[in-house]
Amino acid sequence: MAAFRSWVEISLKQIAANYQAIRDVVGPGVEVMPVVKADAYRHGAIEVSHTLASVGARWLAVSNVEEGVILRENGITARILVMADFLPDERAGLLDYNLTPVIHALPDIAEWDRLAAKKGISAPYHLKIDSGMGRLGTRAPASEILEAIGAENHAKLEGLMTHLASSANYATSQTEEQMRTFETLCARLAQSGVHPPFLHLASSTPVAYGRRDAWKRMVRPGHAIYGYISPVAKGTAPAPLIQVRPALAWKAAVLAVKDLPAGALVGYGGIYRAPQPMRIAVLAAGYADGIPHRLSNKGRVIAKGQFAPIIGAVSMDLTTIDVTNCSPVEVGDSVTLLGSEGGISIDAQQMARVAGTISYSVLCGIHARVKRIYVDPLV
Repeated sequence: MAAFRSWVEISLKQIAANYQAIRDVVGPGVEVMPVVKADAYRHGAIEVSHTLASVGARWLAVSNVEEGVILRENGITARILVMADFLPDERAGLLDYNLTPVIHALPDIAEWDRLAAKKGISAPYHLKIDSGMGRLGTRAPASEILEAIGAENHAKLEGLMTHLASSANYATSQTEEQMRTFETLCARLAQSGVHPPFLHLASSTPVAYGRRDAWKRMVRPGHAIYGYISPVAKGTAPAPLIQVRPALAWKAAVLAVKDLPAGALVGYGGIYRAPQPMRIAVLAAGYADGIPHRLSNKGRVIAKGQFAPIIGAVSMDLTTIDVTNCSPVEVGDSVTLLGSEGGISIDAQQMARVAGTISYSVLCGIHARVKRIYVDPLV
């Protein structure tokens, strides 16, 4: 019988195994910095970070200062890179909690230097280069970057990074163009004696598909840590170098089971009409829990080891499924939204394809009110 309305079961051993798979591929000369932003893609940043640190991760990456502070306050001592937050009100927290910022604009280097000087410390930072994604990062030429770096007294350039926009697409040259832009800039800086310890470009996909020129001294896997590598949508790609497995299964309880006559309407808007007498089950989870609304009338779950279609509109707290052809389902039973049961499975990429979104969105969309259960904690 289900103990909760909706819950996820997370294997920390699988997360550790996924990390080790990446570690084995890139080798000892490349630092692996797992990305644990967005509450570790809803796997639980505190528990995941403790697990990763226990198996050797010396760096972790988050999106903002608050995420880093939470990790520090829960005993995480690894280096933490804050990739997308240098807002004025957050800057003091970077120093107070020993967090390393990614700086995206040259004037912010002077501000970081001023803050470090005020505390009388040397404060490392990583500088992000916009090599062609058109999002965060400086597009300044090498001469201006050298001028900004040269004015430092307490701020210390520790890394140069960029973000690849289309690394899973082998039908475009964008990745090669971005890498060339980044490497040209790094070479010009090196000619002037600037040799930061870390250069990093690669997230999960360039690691998984062996774009070794992007690995440098550090890689930033996120999705692969949680068991996914992006399917290559276009072009001819090499075989992936790593094998990872999803670490999260998502389940929901059955609230009600009932029989409907032919012609009965189901859910908001009556968008489903029973074509014949049928048996339905109502699940204790809806779009407020993270089930994509676009799965209305076209998604499916696993009930009693068999696929069961979602019928009608996914509502805020409830989802209705057709269990006519399933083994008998009773109130209190659990069904699988993501995971394996009875030799069949649904993963986040499959759910995303049906919903017209991406697997990152499916995982990060699992709401905090969904209970987390760690089935095999390492620490």
